[in-house]
Amino acid sequence: MYSIAGVTTAAMLATSVSAFTVPSRSTARKAATFLRRSSSIRMSTEYDYDLLVIGGGSGGVRASRISAGHGAKVALLEGQLKHGAPNYSAIGGTCVNVGCVPKKLMVFAGRYPGEISEAAGYGWKGATAGTFDWKTFMEAKNTEITRLNNIYDGMLGNAGVDVIEGFGKFLGKNEVEVALSNGETKVLTAKNILVGVGGWPFKPDIPGIEHTITSNEIFYLEEQPKKIVIVGGGFIALEFAAIMDGLGSDVSVVYRGDLFLRGFDLDMREHLKEEMLANSKIDLQFNTDLTEIVKKDDGSFTVKTTDGKTIECDAVMYATGRNAKTDKLGLESAGVKTVKGGFIPVDDYSKSNVDNIYAVGDVTGRIALTPVALMEGHRLADTLFGGMDRKVDHEFVASTVFTTPEIGTVGYTEEEAAEKFKDITVYKSRFRAMKHSFPKSETYSLFKIIVDSKTDKVIGVHVATDGAGEMVQGVGIAVKMGATKAQFDDTIGIHPTSAEELVTMRSPSYHYKDGVKVE
Repeated sequence: MYSIAGVTTAAMLATSVSAFTVPSRSTARKAATFLRRSSSIRMSTEYDYDLLVIGGGSGGVRASRISAGHGAKVALLEGQLKHGAPNYSAIGGTCVNVGCVPKKLMVFAGRYPGEISEAAGYGWKGATAGTFDWKTFMEAKNTEITRLNNIYDGMLGNAGVDVIEGFGKFLGKNEVEVALSNGETKVLTAKNILVGVGGWPFKPDIPGIEHTITSNEIFYLEEQPKKIVIVGGGFIALEFAAIMDGLGSDVSVVYRGDLFLRGFDLDMREHLKEEMLANSKIDLQFNTDLTEIVKKDDGSFTVKTTDGKTIECDAVMYATGRNAKTDKLGLESAGVKTVKGGFIPVDDYSKSNVDNIYAVGDVTGRIALTPVALMEGHRLADTLFGGMDRKVDHEFVASTVFTTPEIGTVGYTEEEAAEKFKDITVYKSRFRAMKHSFPKSETYSLFKIIVDSKTDKVIGVHVATDGAGEMVQGVGIAVKMGATKAQFDDTIGIHPTSAEELVTMRSPSYHYKDGVKVE
């Protein structure tokens, strides 16, 4: 799953330094076993396990580790324990293997040319970005992801979780058939079963679609595309557009709608569009879509669009949404209901329509963010085995779009707030940050605060600027705690920073009364 909230890898893995130490035991498994048996505290007398987790992503790993810590006998199934084809996602889930972690590394790489371009304005003469070496970067990326795979595997073993390399399929509500990686099968039983298999990129059925890549394959391309067409208007499409543009590729974004990032605050969407048009070479094409992809003899492609245009390119990447990866789980054998896209509807305790079967993370179609899956998995474990009553909480979840500039957001958009709260006050500030003002770069930041006029509570903060993710993570705490605008105003700013704008905006830009905008 893609995690656009800027959490550190450390925060995702564990809460102590010891969780980051790869166990000293040999990492090689005996070829005939494919199962590491750990000492479990609780022994289920009727079933093999108290909890069987299908899917080793963020939510599944967290749920299994916390459950084992509460004394449950736990097993976790994951199709492969090392990243790469054919499944791409491995232990650690989409985020670690083909999502937020390697993507963020690419974001860092893609931003260096922009940083260096401003060096002359600070007196550095002759500074250039140099030449980006795709293969060098990918080799380093692969080494890092392998390291994280090993950490996850070792961490689960240390927690007392049995890790099984294989794919699970329901035979009944307490019974799962496991296709082991050695070709054998075995049947496991469990009192409770958790589904955390995540999602998979969706691609439409058009001529030539077999030639396209997704956010899986782009991390394993042997060569950097000189020209790439990215189809889609969500955060994945825009993040990779910014990445590839920063790395020197010619990028075209094709989106069937009027404006990308549907669901985000409109001002942020429009501001990002303006910044991309002014400060990148990305070709933005709205209100159009691909009709055909033609592969040429030299391996390049010609793509045709609904408005009659053609684009020549070396790669076509689809980022047009994701479906739940549930089609091979045999959910019908357990009576588990799904909805469009294969997602599993669950209640506030992450329980499906079957009492002992649960689901967390992207597979539920709730909020597709790694920290959200971690929260869901942790709260489920505490509820099932920790003697607690912990519902999930999806209000005021902070997130970031790692474009250039970044967009950091927490709470309600202006549109959502006006509809729900009716009477709101909006504060906005657009300015050129000091870092860019000195070298006279035409790069601007946009800050926005939305307040419930009746209670004075801050119900939305949206920021488009350098480091927005780092900034909004801290602000998210205040918003989650119910901070008021008066409390924001009472906070002394840190000078000189862009972030101080959050506590110095005093004059409202406009209001809404009964849901209607009043200038």
